[in-house]
Amino acid sequence: MSDLLNGLGNIGGLGGLVKGLTNFMPQDDPNVQIIKLQSDVSDLKKQETDLYTEIGRIAAEQFGLETFVDIAGRMKLIQLNLATAESRLKEAQNIREEQEKAEKVALAGRVCPQCGNENAEGMKFCQECGARLENAAAPLCPVCGTKNPPGTRFCGECGARMEE
Repeated sequence: MSDLLNGLGNIGGLGGLVKGLTNFMPQDDPNVQIIKLQSDVSDLKKQETDLYTEIGRIAAEQFGLETFVDIAGRMKLIQLNLATAESRLKEAQNIREEQEKAEKVALAGRVCPQCGNENAEGMKFCQECGARLENAAAPLCPVCGTKNPPGTRFCGECGARMEE
């Protein structure tokens, strides 16, 4: 049990939660005291690191990175990697948004406009009330998943050619 509590006190992000939970535990328990102290030490170390970061920024702005030759190369590499990572993150977020949009459009086409029943994919009529489903009348764009009026040759959302 004490190993579990020690581990929880050191997990980033959960430290505050665990520290708050320790208020409901017996205050004379050594494990509770250790968790609180570990959390305090962790908080103070973060404050110290934040302060060193601030000092480093001020020094770099005041004296320029060239003054710190050995660190400047590492900083430029980190900044390049950061820019690449941010670009990849943005791309992944865009892909996720497109997938969510396509899933939402697909789901909307399966939900009956009359009774709200969610039908299986490919159904033209509601399995609950028999009403015609929207997905039967409104073709979806093969690229972005947007519903388009029947007979549309190009998607009104992204301009992609609609399938025949």
